[in-house]
Amino acid sequence: MTDGTASGAEFWDGHYADSDRIWSGKPNTALVREISGLPPGRALDLGCGEGADAIWLAQQGWRVTATDISRVALDRAAAHASDEGVADRIAWQRADLAEAFPEGSFDLVSAHFLHSPGDLPRERILRNAAAAVAPGGVLLVVGHASFPPWTHDPHPEVHFPTPQEVLDGLDLAQGNWEVLRSEEYERTRTAPDGSAAMRRDNTLMIRRSAG
Repeated sequence: MTDGTASGAEFWDGHYADSDRIWSGKPNTALVREISGLPPGRALDLGCGEGADAIWLAQQGWRVTATDISRVALDRAAAHASDEGVADRIAWQRADLAEAFPEGSFDLVSAHFLHSPGDLPRERILRNAAAAVAPGGVLLVVGHASFPPWTHDPHPEVHFPTPQEVLDGLDLAQGNWEVLRSEEYERTRTAPDGSAAMRRDNTLMIRRSAG
């Protein structure tokens, strides 16, 4: 996880240090849509950033392990969790997922927008994520389907996998998983100039058999 000149941790620490807040502070829409109504248990949030998803899950009753490569992001997330009164329900872990994966099994493993400008072994990380799902548990993977429309010089070598490509890359044992959601969709985002723009994303949600 590197931008070519700095380590992944240095790159993302610098990214978060550029502003007091990078993201909206609200949980991802897909997480709320897909997870609301599930009985709370143990959750793993991969690439948690400033912690909005982990905090929302904790507010719903989940016990959350939230990981990110950036210490700046994790410190900010922990402060937000304390402000929201859920600090005791979240364990923050600094981890470079390209090098190591959190131990344990989880009723929910969530990976939202696990993209990086560097060399991120995303497929291998998501295989580890699937392996961490407990029997009867759920893996939720949400990703971008393309560059945003305001990107003037996209990198042609970058490929955004479809939900089916993500599923194929997991190399799951046949009969052990059920596909709950596999779709691509558009959502409205605010462009850097303040205008509204459409962004294409996709969601894959699968459940491991309980047996």
